[in-house]
Amino acid sequence: MQSLRFRLLLSFGFLYIITLAGLGFTLGQLFPLLVKDSIRTNVIQSKENITHAIEKQHIELTNSQMNTILDSIASHMKVEDLSDIRLQLWILLAIIFVITFIILIVVTYRLIKNLSQPIDNVMMTAFELAKGNYLARAYEITGSPTLRLSKAVNALARNLQDIMIVREIEQERLKTLIENMGSALIMIGREGDITIVNRVFTELFDQQYEDVQRQLFRELGLPHELEEFVDYVFMTEVPYRKQIHIKLQHEYRDMEVYGAPVVGEHGLWLGVVIVMHDITELKMLEQIRKDFVANVSHELRTPITSIKGFSETLLDGAYKDQETLLSFLEIMNKESNRLQILVNDLLDLSKIEKTGFTVNVEKTSLRDVIIRTTEMTHQKIEEKNIQFEAKIDQEVYINGDPNRLVQVVMNLMVNAINYSPESTKITVHLYEKGQNAILEISDEGMGISEEEIPRVFERFYRVDKARSRNSGGTGLGLAIVKHLVEAHHGKIQVDSVVGKGTTMRLIFPKV
Repeated sequence: MQSLRFRLLLSFGFLYIITLAGLGFTLGQLFPLLVKDSIRTNVIQSKENITHAIEKQHIELTNSQMNTILDSIASHMKVEDLSDIRLQLWILLAIIFVITFIILIVVTYRLIKNLSQPIDNVMMTAFELAKGNYLARAYEITGSPTLRLSKAVNALARNLQDIMIVREIEQERLKTLIENMGSALIMIGREGDITIVNRVFTELFDQQYEDVQRQLFRELGLPHELEEFVDYVFMTEVPYRKQIHIKLQHEYRDMEVYGAPVVGEHGLWLGVVIVMHDITELKMLEQIRKDFVANVSHELRTPITSIKGFSETLLDGAYKDQETLLSFLEIMNKESNRLQILVNDLLDLSKIEKTGFTVNVEKTSLRDVIIRTTEMTHQKIEEKNIQFEAKIDQEVYINGDPNRLVQVVMNLMVNAINYSPESTKITVHLYEKGQNAILEISDEGMGISEEEIPRVFERFYRVDKARSRNSGGTGLGLAIVKHLVEAHHGKIQVDSVVGKGTTMRLIFPKV
């Protein structure tokens, strides 16, 4: 704006110079004519005055004398004799013009400054608005010719500020929604560059947000199945849904992927958006449900079939043989007991898994729990000639339900006995580590493979199915144990080596 002010002042200065120069030139051209006319008028007037004076004094002069006098007057009033006056006049005009020019320049500068200051302020406000500073405001000077312009710019600034506030709120809401939606989301532009990605996606594919943003999606090393899905949506430009099975971080996961084109204003195609739902747990739960139904049907069918078969045999006349009758009744009693245990375990597990299940918490000694469990399993240990050792470093207390804790340890002890060969060893170790109480039950049995460890807590899952069924187990013990341990805010860990044995580790927060 300073340069504009200088240019205006320079323009007005040139205009003043040209105007004053033209005025001076005009006066210079008119001066000789005015002087000649003035001299001529003065000569005539002087001649008339001299003639009138001579006549009034009654002086007698001849015509030649009169002409001589009059000619002498005219000879003293020639133009050439006025050159000094003309020079002085030019100097005077030059001084007047210079002073006038200076006064005009000063007045013009002040006028330009007074007019340009509001414009400068409006322009600076406009620059700030262009930079994104919507808090900038122009001065509204009353009486200023730019008052309406300042008000219009301020109204524009307020509107932009309101729009920006609304936009920031909407962006924050959108960002919060995208980051907390629970599903992986990625938006890919027309050129294949990633424009939007959320936290779930970066965690799922073990990426950093800074490395993903504005990168080509093919450079991320995504699974081939996902790249094919994205290519299909790009080519067809229609919404598409598909379930894919991909490997992520050394494990396979099932994903339900939904893709759709993103269309902007006026039908402009901007790219595609991909949303991925992790349905691995749903698939697993569905499989567990199917296995559960199949296993329950099988487990119930076996004792029911035995009871029904033996009862029909007895009704057909076998009851007349005393030995056969007692044998069949013993088998039927055994199968009915097995059926009763299975139903009780199912009811117990259903109760434990029910929402809102709690245990009767009180200060409980894990040492007493181990003693009670040992007393109940002592006979089975002796039957298999198993060596039992209890290592109790110190008295450890936790907040728990004594009866439920005995049920947990009892299940683990029975499993250790059933899966241990004769003349082996079972060790129970109780100790503290930090703020936790740890109870370990170790055996020298068949062990569990690494692939099967995550599934041992599933209902009806058996490592050795034939051996488990022969031992009288229902396949629900470890599932019950896991839920009861979690109800006590604890954890259960499994360490096992095939052919060497298994260690079940219970971790509880101590009192």
